[in-house]
Amino acid sequence: MSTVRTDDDAGVRLLTLDRPDALNAFNAALFDDLTDAVLAATGDDTVRVLVLTGAGRAFSAGADLKRMGEPSTGARHGLNGLLEALIDFPKPILLAINGLGVGIGATIVGLVDVAVIADDARLRAPFSALGLTAEAASTSTFPRLMGHQRACWFLMSGEWLTAEQCVDAGLAIESCPTGEVLTRTMERARALAALPLDSLTATKDLIVGPQRPLRKAAVAAENEALAGLLGGPANREAIAAFREKRPVDFTALDRAETGGDG
Repeated sequence: MSTVRTDDDAGVRLLTLDRPDALNAFNAALFDDLTDAVLAATGDDTVRVLVLTGAGRAFSAGADLKRMGEPSTGARHGLNGLLEALIDFPKPILLAINGLGVGIGATIVGLVDVAVIADDARLRAPFSALGLTAEAASTSTFPRLMGHQRACWFLMSGEWLTAEQCVDAGLAIESCPTGEVLTRTMERARALAALPLDSLTATKDLIVGPQRPLRKAAVAAENEALAGLLGGPANREAIAAFREKRPVDFTALDRAETGGDG
């Protein structure tokens, strides 16, 4: 059964992440299903605008921590395949942030063209708290959207951003009541879909085209940094704390690095 629902409406294709019981956390199946859906929309001439949203009360809780560290046997695309499909997508992509977005559920904002966020939604980049670093080309896209200092704080601190703060920082074009976020996003999508596709794709290419190589280079650099941190002492402690449902404690790691308690 697919983890992504697909609906078409007057040239707009709506893709809904459909793991609501897991807060739409990304596992191998969701990475593959969403990538397949984005690639299908790329080659479908009836699709003029793409909209992404989540089922239930979250947009996405990010990577499925219950599966972190496990081999993704049988995965066809994974995170890298999804990122490449989004970076290369030639038509407008809109995002309806219907609830919380964590990790890739937040950094994906940098790879879409317009985002609308629910008033009670929040975004968080918890990478440092997981002993990891940022991904999804966010080290390139977020400074352009937010400015250097805001991007550094958001990607390093792991603090939540409210919907109001997201709009103020340039991560979303507007906020609206939760029950209206998809309606409002679809209204914007239909307005674009009524315009000439050649004009839309040409304008997007002028805006995004020069950034595509930079985004792909950022993904490669982030992957290299992540590979060096994944499975390291801080990451192991963060995952153990999550599974044991206890507070994370990095102080022991600091003592180990200095060779003692003092």
